[in-house]
Amino acid sequence: MLENVASMFDDMENMLKKLKKKTYESRMKEFRTNYNHYVEEMTQYVESADQKEAAAGEVADSFIQQVKSCFEVKGKIKPRTQADMNFMMIYYVFPAILLTEHEDAKLIADTICSTWGKSFKDSKIGYTTYEHLYESFREKIFGIF
Repeated sequence: MLENVASMFDDMENMLKKLKKKTYESRMKEFRTNYNHYVEEMTQYVESADQKEAAAGEVADSFIQQVKSCFEVKGKIKPRTQADMNFMMIYYVFPAILLTEHEDAKLIADTICSTWGKSFKDSKIGYTTYEHLYESFREKIFGIF
C-alpha cells in the first residue's frame, strides 16, 4: 500500500523555499499533479473498507512507516529535516487530502495527523484546509519567510 509515498517529500526544500501566496498556489497545483494518485489510493482504500477507522489507521501506519524508512538514519531523523517534514504535511499533504472533498478525507487526515504526532519526536502538528492557508498569506505567510 502507498508504495514510494515518501517521494512526496523529495523536493521538500524547494517546496518550502520563499513560500508566498503566488508560489504556494502554483506549488500546490504541482504537488497535486505529481502526488494526487497517493491521495486517491488512500481515499479508495478507506472507502472500500467495512471498518473505515481501522482502514484509516492502516493508511496512516503505511504512510508513516515509509516516510520514516526514507528519512531515518540510525533510528533518528535530524531535527531540521523533521521540522521541514512537518511543514510539508501542514502545507501540502493535509490540504491535498482535504481538497479531494471525499467523504473520508477528514477521517484520513485526522488519523494521519494523530499517528504522525505519536510517531515523530516534537511533531504534534495540526492541519487546516488549503483555502484557509492560502488566505492566511499576505505577500508572505504570517509576515515571515
